[in-house]
Amino acid sequence: MSESDERNRRWTLALGADAENGGAGAALSDSDRRMSEALTALYGDGDEAPKKGRGGLGGSAPRVAKWLGDIREFFPAPVVQVIQKDAFERKGLRQMLLEPEFLATVEADVNLIADLVALRGVMPEKTKDTARIVIAKVVDQLMERLERRTADAVRGALNRSRRTNRPRFADIDWPRTIKANLRHYQAEHRTVVPERLIGFLRQQRRIVDLDEVILCVYQSGSMATSVVYASIFAAVMASLPVVATKLVCFDTAIVDLTEELADPVEVLFGVQLGGGTDINRAVGYCEDRIERPTKAHLVLITDLYEGGDADALVDRLGRLATLGSINVIVLLALTDTGRPSYNPALSAKVASLGIPVFACTPDQFPDLMATALKREDVADWAADRDIKLIRPEG
Repeated sequence: MSESDERNRRWTLALGADAENGGAGAALSDSDRRMSEALTALYGDGDEAPKKGRGGLGGSAPRVAKWLGDIREFFPAPVVQVIQKDAFERKGLRQMLLEPEFLATVEADVNLIADLVALRGVMPEKTKDTARIVIAKVVDQLMERLERRTADAVRGALNRSRRTNRPRFADIDWPRTIKANLRHYQAEHRTVVPERLIGFLRQQRRIVDLDEVILCVYQSGSMATSVVYASIFAAVMASLPVVATKLVCFDTAIVDLTEELADPVEVLFGVQLGGGTDINRAVGYCEDRIERPTKAHLVLITDLYEGGDADALVDRLGRLATLGSINVIVLLALTDTGRPSYNPALSAKVASLGIPVFACTPDQFPDLMATALKREDVADWAADRDIKLIRPEG
């Protein structure tokens, strides 16, 4: 294809010109026409909506499933997710999530999980089964991405000042092991054969000595991706024998999902996205659940738009913070973007109590928890990573 033909092809795809009318459109191959029709069905030819007879997604799940199949064929996953989001917003496709045929074709991501969780109450049973499969797939992907790092960061049971020559695999100190075995380097294999392993000695801790972590998460639609990530992190931490983890979700009601943490999919199906906000009541519930204040860490994940008693919330958080034993952290968002929408006035009041208030990404969260568990200054940790901290009032 000449440079001119390729330029015409790109303009035709970009403008959505009608290939049947000749001109630049004549340069489109069958594959190009399918790509153009898939985009025109959603975006039209620059009009607010597609012209009659020129595509459109319609109301049929099989038709939408075919459209999604075309989109997935022509574009990489990140682009597919953007197009899906546009489809949900522009074409009212949210109701199509009730159709298992449609659901099975969707390129799943965290945002889709939030949609499924929000809609599960009106889903027919056959769709719920498909939704569970989709959610489980994304949860598995996220666990693979986040689990090892979280486990390594949170494993506060390791006493790194003591060493052992019979470590478990997860506790091997690889830099020291390699250095100690350099004389056993095998040139033909370009590797070191370690005859002596050096590792961290796992500290034996009684259950009464375990740190407590309570994740208290506002379960609104606006915080949906934060809820998903918090639930997965809670499930990861609950699997570690070195920390006692609780998960509490709230709006005006409170849902304690601690007993469900062995199954992250069940946790997400226990979340109730929507409703009002009573942060003070939720923090009070978490306070009552703390068994060992000197070992407790309360991570409150909320936008701080309080629908209940804001003054009582500030007083309660102030009392917890001034006790000096309960480690209180407020996360305005736990999302990939890390850009929250939040109540600036109440955030500043909470920051004035000496409580760190900021947003972070899922990739930053394991290091955050490690810093908290070591009782190091979380505000300093955030500042060192150029994370924007909310400034105290005044």
